[in-house]
Amino acid sequence: MATTVYANVPISSSRRRIGAVLAGLPTLFLLVDGLGKVLRLAPVVEGTVVLGYPESAVVLIGLVELVCVAAYAVPQTSVLGAILVTGYLGGAVATHLRVGSPLLTHTLFPVYLGVLVWGALFLMEDRLPALLPLRRT
Repeated sequence: MATTVYANVPISSSRRRIGAVLAGLPTLFLLVDGLGKVLRLAPVVEGTVVLGYPESAVVLIGLVELVCVAAYAVPQTSVLGAILVTGYLGGAVATHLRVGSPLLTHTLFPVYLGVLVWGALFLMEDRLPALLPLRRT
């Protein structure tokens, strides 16, 4: 069986810019949400409590969210950050499923963010296609 070696393919500057814009959308949303939790802003706290979490857990949830987003925002740790953000978003999907939130607008919203996170990273990171090669048939 032959093995294929994937070389780092240089990424064009326009592709990198598009990726950065796409990465900015979920980063900005998660940053605002995490800061809202840490600063205990009333609408964010109320929204979290409605989902079944105790008010005492809101700040910790916000800190975890901010750590994940910070790891994603730093280029050297962006792949690790994307993995962490994906885990965080998976918990959000599970939470919305548990409380019976509307499917397309609430339950799948974290999935939409995850697609943006990974799509942007795929556009910006030249090593990622080697790790997750998309086949052309």
